[in-house]
Amino acid sequence: MRYLSRTYAGSVHDKRICDEEASTFPPGCVLFKDIGFQGDEPDKIQTYQPKKKPRGQELTPADKAENTMISRIRIVVEHMP
Repeated sequence: MRYLSRTYAGSVHDKRICDEEASTFPPGCVLFKDIGFQGDEPDKIQTYQPKKKPRGQELTPADKAENTMISRIRIVVEHMP
């Protein structure tokens, strides 16, 4: 499933657009999101968001591998026609 919101004039935050359009997803759907949708956890939907490096620390190799997997999937989705 692909979704594209309508166009908003000016600077509107992604999360606000999502809230205003009341996006719904079919049960069992997987959502790969970026930091613009942080805090948006739709019911019955598995979400993935890259982990941010803690201040003054490094990500674990497992966290880095998960971020890479998320990025590879998101790049394909974002470039779909």
